[in-house]
Amino acid sequence: MNTANETLVTYFIIKGISDVPMLQLLTFLLVLLIYVIILAGNITIFIVVCLDSRLHTPMYFFLCNLSMLDISSSTVTLHKVLSSFLSGDKTISACVCISQAFIFISLLGNELVMLTAMSYDRYVAVCNPLRYSSIMDPGLCAALATICWVFGFVESAPVFILIYRFSCYKSNIINHFFCDLLPIMKLSCSDTSLSNLLIFISGLFQCMFPFLFTFIPYIFIILAILKINSSSGKHKAFYTCSSHLTVVILLYVTLICQYMRPVSLDSLESSKLYSLFNTAALPMVNALIYSLKNKDVKSALTSLWHRMASQLAKDF
Repeated sequence: MNTANETLVTYFIIKGISDVPMLQLLTFLLVLLIYVIILAGNITIFIVVCLDSRLHTPMYFFLCNLSMLDISSSTVTLHKVLSSFLSGDKTISACVCISQAFIFISLLGNELVMLTAMSYDRYVAVCNPLRYSSIMDPGLCAALATICWVFGFVESAPVFILIYRFSCYKSNIINHFFCDLLPIMKLSCSDTSLSNLLIFISGLFQCMFPFLFTFIPYIFIILAILKINSSSGKHKAFYTCSSHLTVVILLYVTLICQYMRPVSLDSLESSKLYSLFNTAALPMVNALIYSLKNKDVKSALTSLWHRMASQLAKDF
């Protein structure tokens, strides 16, 4: 099947992160450790925000949604790395493979829009603080979160409907650790002209527009911060945005390196490296930034720990 120029493929073989046998166990343990940190960090943020009433604000409402998106996207991609090592089976059906790519790309689009919603929330908090509660009411927050969760799936659907209809592939071996869109497109021997056009249009809606609507509010935020007279006021205003801005910059730099590299620098190995950073390292870093760098979350976590310790002491 692998040597045929044009083949009707029913399953793919995922090569994984590394082909070196001696690195398989090390890779598995590293990915497992990262995945555990992602789960523990993001679930902790979700639980702390739910249990501490001081964190029942729009900012932390969106943060909980971002945490769930990080868990979902990392699970969709990393579970195959972990399961293939334990079972030794690197095959995946063509339908499941394309579905994995669709879910990952959709979740990525959802995360970009969620960061845009968080950017708008920070803009209102800094530039219009007196009306913050009335503008960012529960109804608007729920509507924005719903749009963020649905947007990526609706917007990516036309591209993957066409990909599902691909009739043949040059090979069934995917040199990646999960089914990503570009490796699948490179293997196809079907006509991809319409798919490429839809991918370009989809990229504008899924990446460029969220990019603009995420960073434009920060222009007004910076201008508003510069107008604050006291240094403590400037520091407090900037601090409320620093975690979100750090996450946004890391994500967009990674996406630019992954999908907008010059052709001369494009390779499957570098693509795997950027994908690993995007799907594993970034969700882990996000959880650490929003937990260890955020004073409110750390304070709530400390209070929760003290309450649990006191309750255990009373029980015993």
